[in-house]
Amino acid sequence: MIYEFYGRECPHCQRMLILTDKVMKDTGVIITRKEVWHDKENMKLLTQCDAKNECGGIPFYYNDENKKWLCGEVGYEELVELVKVA
Repeated sequence: MIYEFYGRECPHCQRMLILTDKVMKDTGVIITRKEVWHDKENMKLLTQCDAKNECGGIPFYYNDENKKWLCGEVGYEELVELVKVA
């Protein structure tokens, strides 16, 4: 499973939501979105996925299969590489 952790009011996250939509359309991979600023359970999952606090923020992308992740605003190719291994 690929997760996208975001905050509803986060401007960086809003820009990435558009890119995430494009990546899902182009690759056919489903990225599960988890809003963390207003949902404590989603925040708990984010904390588990970023257990070493290597990112410490959002947007945060996490591939549960291989434990790879991306932090912050990233480019199209980086996001495609993350989801291709799912």
